[in-house]
Amino acid sequence: MKRLAAVAAALMMAAACGSSNSPPTTPTNNTGPITFTAQLSAQNEVPAIGNADANARGTATITLKVTRDAASGNITGGGTISFLAQLSGFPANTGIRAAHIHNAPAGQNAGVFKDTGLTAASPIGLDANGAGTLTFDNVPITQDEATQINANPANFYFNAHSVLNPNGAVRGQLTKQ
Repeated sequence: MKRLAAVAAALMMAAACGSSNSPPTTPTNNTGPITFTAQLSAQNEVPAIGNADANARGTATITLKVTRDAASGNITGGGTISFLAQLSGFPANTGIRAAHIHNAPAGQNAGVFKDTGLTAASPIGLDANGAGTLTFDNVPITQDEATQINANPANFYFNAHSVLNPNGAVRGQLTKQ
């Protein structure tokens, strides 16, 4: 019984001294890439697509590799942005002639904010099933551009433009992952 009392007293003293059984906190990786996704749909276009591209859809993953402060995670310099868009539901062999980020909330259109470099002069052709992948790596991005996207991703959308819909065929607002 004396032994039990001694153990209880030792535990109470340890608790009073601020001892904790909590695991140490693990530092967060504030310097890694920042990733965004977008669910793409022809019905997200303004106005919604009603022609042969009406069933088009896809997903986009956008990755920022920029200089960041290790303590706060704040963007402190420019770097690169990479785009990966998987598309489907288009008519066979559709040509995608442009892809980029625009700065506007859902339901509104805006000019190009950050371009992938794809042009109408050299479109990417989708396959016979109307599907394909767009990949654009290491596109330069400024600190200001990266900071704006990171601060309010829902105010930006990724847009892919087809030959049939040069003003935009599929669109989706960005979501930070």
